[in-house]
Amino acid sequence: MPGVGPRLLKRIPANSRQVVAVYGEGRNSADSTVVLYAKQGATWQRVRSWPAHNGKKGWTLDHHEGDRRSPVGVFTLTDAGGVLKDPGAALPYTQDASIAAPHWWARSHWHDFDYVIAIDYNRVKGTPPNNPTRPQGQAKGGSIWLHMDHGSGTSACVSMSKQAMEYLLRTLDPERRPVVVMGDKADLAG
Repeated sequence: MPGVGPRLLKRIPANSRQVVAVYGEGRNSADSTVVLYAKQGATWQRVRSWPAHNGKKGWTLDHHEGDRRSPVGVFTLTDAGGVLKDPGAALPYTQDASIAAPHWWARSHWHDFDYVIAIDYNRVKGTPPNNPTRPQGQAKGGSIWLHMDHGSGTSACVSMSKQAMEYLLRTLDPERRPVVVMGDKADLAG
């Protein structure tokens, strides 16, 4: 997989056949590119890519609540949801108005959570994305999702266009054990 070094490659489960790779532009950058890979035999094939955003302050190897950095690592993708009706997701999808972004946020952010895919960082797999349970404790942060983009960095999530989210929701298949590999390019390669 281009740009992903042995440290993170070995953390991808052997039975995983789909990887969403998030290539951050730099440790302190909110700009990134998302690439979907599918395993064909022993080879990872690039399927599609999209421009994206990550945490406003970039990336971290030790994420904490409120640091505005996205965690570097390999995480499973097991659950999805959003405010909008299920667009045909293969992952378990929970439609719930309570997932909506608070309306005290800027109007440009109100549709961020119309579609979300939960990144299994400090959360309980098999639960709706907005389940607040954090097994590693509140201080380690949580509720880190792939979600719809508002044009700039996030609190710690990865955001993409509505079309990209719809494509991922329809394509990520729990039987293919999807994971996300995410970080700035230097940490990904390291």
